[in-house]
Amino acid sequence: MSTVPELFGSLVFDDRVMKATLSAKVYASLKKTIDEGEKLDLSVANAVAEAMKDWAVSNGATHYTHWFQPLTGITAEKHDSFISPSPDGGVIMEFSGKELIKGEPDASSFPSGGLRATFEARGYTAWDPTSYAFIKGKTLCIPTAFCSYGGEALDKKTPLLRSMQALNKQALRILRLFGNNTVKCVRTSVGPEQEYFLITREMYDRRPDLRFTGRTLFGAKPPKGQEMDDHYFGVIKPRVAAFMQELNEELWKLGILAKTEHNEVAPAQHELAPIYTTTNIATDHNQLTMEIMQKVAAKHGLVCLLHEKPFAGVNGSGKHNNWSMATDTGVNLLSPGETPYENAQFLLFLCAVIKAVDDYQDLLRMSVATAGNDHRLGANEAPPAVVSMFLGDELNAVLEAIENDTPYCDAEKTQMKLGVSVLPKFNRDTTDRNRTSPFAFTGNKFEFRMLGSSNSIACANIMLNSAVAESLKIYADRLEAAEDFETTLHEMIKKTVKDHKRIIFNGNGYDDAWIKEATEVRGLLNYRTTADCMPHLLDKKNVDMLTSHKVFTVAELNSRYEIMLENYCKTVVIEANTMVDMANTQIAPAVEAFVLDIAKTAAAKKALDSTITCGYESGLVKKLSVLIDMIAVKADELKTAIAELSTVDDIGEEANAIRDIILTKMNDLRAVCDEAETLTAKKYWPYPSYADLLFGVK
Repeated sequence: MSTVPELFGSLVFDDRVMKATLSAKVYASLKKTIDEGEKLDLSVANAVAEAMKDWAVSNGATHYTHWFQPLTGITAEKHDSFISPSPDGGVIMEFSGKELIKGEPDASSFPSGGLRATFEARGYTAWDPTSYAFIKGKTLCIPTAFCSYGGEALDKKTPLLRSMQALNKQALRILRLFGNNTVKCVRTSVGPEQEYFLITREMYDRRPDLRFTGRTLFGAKPPKGQEMDDHYFGVIKPRVAAFMQELNEELWKLGILAKTEHNEVAPAQHELAPIYTTTNIATDHNQLTMEIMQKVAAKHGLVCLLHEKPFAGVNGSGKHNNWSMATDTGVNLLSPGETPYENAQFLLFLCAVIKAVDDYQDLLRMSVATAGNDHRLGANEAPPAVVSMFLGDELNAVLEAIENDTPYCDAEKTQMKLGVSVLPKFNRDTTDRNRTSPFAFTGNKFEFRMLGSSNSIACANIMLNSAVAESLKIYADRLEAAEDFETTLHEMIKKTVKDHKRIIFNGNGYDDAWIKEATEVRGLLNYRTTADCMPHLLDKKNVDMLTSHKVFTVAELNSRYEIMLENYCKTVVIEANTMVDMANTQIAPAVEAFVLDIAKTAAAKKALDSTITCGYESGLVKKLSVLIDMIAVKADELKTAIAELSTVDDIGEEANAIRDIILTKMNDLRAVCDEAETLTAKKYWPYPSYADLLFGVK
């Protein structure tokens, strides 16, 4: 049995493999491409392709694919074998540098938001050498970007790489101003925590709503949910532990730094957290993690649910995006050091993030907007839809001292007293965690907590990188033109604190009073739904910023607006149609059958004894008969509303209609069906209950 160090990265063409299989010259050239962005020579590509093919074949691979991330939110791959015909009628295994660098999948059937017409089918995939190739099954997967024939980005990776490049450019300008001429690049790093639910396959197969939409559209509240907090960090059930063990092994083989696993708050909910790594690699790894979670779950007779809110009434699932900036020399630019008040470079990068989050609240909110996440944001387990930042007492005090030009006294290190003499004594962190904050500072990084569990992390990091790059550009422009660097630096930090302190909130983000203060007093934005926030992607300030840093073109932004609203509309319409079908074909007939049997029971009792009143049966029949009629009415109303959407031509108007009409009617239908479930005998109800689903894994 392999040890973890032997297992880790065993299916990855990583730096260890490249050193062992490439010549010193080829390896050095490839590293310059990866580390410094040098152009890749075709002879180097050919050598890398040959070594990559030989390594893949020796590990059982027969095919290769350019693995990319189209605007569907999932990954895509087209497999080609390594075989080529030989003169003797056999085959040889070949793979060229051209095949490594560029692929040509059909682009016409992927979402393009008007960038491509259906008859314009050509698309290109381009190798991302900064993300290692890996083997999945019998296929060598080569991480790539995906673009159209005209060069427009049709994927999530291309804008992400552009945003990383933009931030690197501006961060280097700042570092040069502080006299640092040795750093060659600044990279953003991410560690995305992944929450998920596990349920049994047998129960999943009996729920059309889960199969078609990923969430339960009906379901009465069970007698017990998460009220006792007994699942959180609780003992992991053997079946789940076996799943987690195999999941870790599969992830480790692919070089994914799976680190932490535990039960989350809701029954059947769990979390996996990796060690952070470079953002584009972390994005690739998180997409792989979600895919492998579902594959491994199937092997254990389970289903992994990644929807943001698969069950009403208990916590939904998020994805906490732990984001930081670091130099190629290993310096974390968001590390305060022992004396953050005296660390001007740290304070400037901190202020750049504060300014970015305040100036581009709308882009950050939009970057996590989906139909699924709309159910989660603002609920008691998730941050509100209002973007704010948590800095903690010490940093808050530092910024207040700067704003007011008053001396700052270091907070005395407080020793934790645990009341048990044998336990070690240790100093309390000066910054507590705030799990209610959408954007919280956690020591040397920010935790962006608004992402939904099924989201690609690319979108959020594109917007975050770009917004911070804009802040750094403004700072660099001013400092490079300054006559007195120190004075200008101090005044700029002071002005940022004064102008943007409204975005800093260290209190309870779940409190209704905060939402009122945020919107009415501080003037922060509160876009509660995808339909509310998505149009602001095309606001002039956002378009100007994103295009100026060459992260998106205007056409690409228009396409994203169209695609994201289309996804929102399609998702909810599929849910609504599923509800109508479930209510009409199974729920109403099941309740009707129960009513008829109750009525027959009452009639039989009366036949035996005419003095029996059958009050229980009569009352139940009356209640359920009313509910059956209401189910029919509410289902018809929803069906009519869905049909009326076909008359709406504008995607924005359709999204508004879905928000205002369809979702309301879906809630109305659910309410009567859920009430009927509480009155219907279990053997008649056509679907596994919430109690079955949430507590079914033994």
